[in-house]
Amino acid sequence: MELSSRVQRISESITLKLNAQASQMAAEGKKIYNLTAGQLPFRPMNSFVDLIRSESDFIKSFQYSPVAGFPELRKKVIDNFCETRGVSLNDAVEGVEFDAVISNGGKHAITNILGCLVDQDDEVIIFGPYWVSYPEMIKFCGGTPVVVNSTPFNVFTPSLDELERKITDRTKIVIINSPNNPSGTHYSDDWMKGFAAIMKKYPKLVIISDEIYYQLYFYDPKPTYFYQHAPELLERTVVVDGISKTLASTGLRIGFTIAPKKLTAVINKLQGQTTSGANSLVQRALCQFDFRQTPTYLEPIKKHLRGNAEVLGAALSENQMGHIWYQPVSAFYYLLDFSQTPVMKRFKNGPGSDRSVAICEELLSEHGLALVPGIAFGQENTARMSLVLEKGPFSEAVELLIKFLLD
Repeated sequence: MELSSRVQRISESITLKLNAQASQMAAEGKKIYNLTAGQLPFRPMNSFVDLIRSESDFIKSFQYSPVAGFPELRKKVIDNFCETRGVSLNDAVEGVEFDAVISNGGKHAITNILGCLVDQDDEVIIFGPYWVSYPEMIKFCGGTPVVVNSTPFNVFTPSLDELERKITDRTKIVIINSPNNPSGTHYSDDWMKGFAAIMKKYPKLVIISDEIYYQLYFYDPKPTYFYQHAPELLERTVVVDGISKTLASTGLRIGFTIAPKKLTAVINKLQGQTTSGANSLVQRALCQFDFRQTPTYLEPIKKHLRGNAEVLGAALSENQMGHIWYQPVSAFYYLLDFSQTPVMKRFKNGPGSDRSVAICEELLSEHGLALVPGIAFGQENTARMSLVLEKGPFSEAVELLIKFLLD
């Protein structure tokens, strides 16, 4: 059986692979501290669960949904977006109508968007460190990912000057992910203003704004966006959101795409010929759900994330590694820089310049610590740590990690 060249270009998700390996080791009775998790280990709010339970009484909840999602939910998604971001889509661009598409998770939403926009050899700019799936999705669609890098020394804020230098005649899309996975930061309001100014100079570029972590900020100021400074950019902006992170519901697979109808109509066509509509039962529950409950639900979760971030920061400082500390403020990750720690001396030999895979493999096999190699996010000699573990186990994991880094 000969596989397509298209699928052979895709790399396996290191995040999912290591998470599976850690889960297998735990099932075998080994003590594992799983710091790979891209999901909250909390039960969704009772009111949401109760709505799912009550909607299960209706036959319609088990039948096909409209491909783009129930109309009342799509309207609700748009209304919630406008309310939380402080924008008015009705007034944003004269003569442009907007709509939403409900998909099988945020990952599916982004795949839909790229599938509708990217032609062979189109360039798509992404900011490093980037979410692991962006480059693979782009390549699958025949496009070329172009990376604008950043470093721990500027708290993973990409250079706008470099962004502009990398825009070419082949550039089709720029993807923003703020709050950012894997760095646990979000771009400042000044950065967003500067980005808006650049985008206004290139009227053919489409902007994908991946806002799946929007409400998961645990230090002020909260995230802001370029279109709040230049609403006219909404005419060529595609916003991605969903319930996976903010409602602790990754397994329910509900994502949102908000965009001009010219694009959502085509996404509807693509989704109709591939996956059809998303989960009807959860959609019906969301039709009745009050999204304004979300901030209250997230308060104790944010407190938990702040607490774990403080544990990590204090441990690094107390062990003379405060120089690799930066303050994570959103999402639930921290990108640990091995290159500035003593352990790097043990891994200095080997092919290539990245040691993140070798370091993470030893951490897992010998110490039961599961982290994701930073090379998966385009960041050499780093690892992504999740901050979601319960405080006791997280403190134990940090203690083991510090000993390893000092070795």
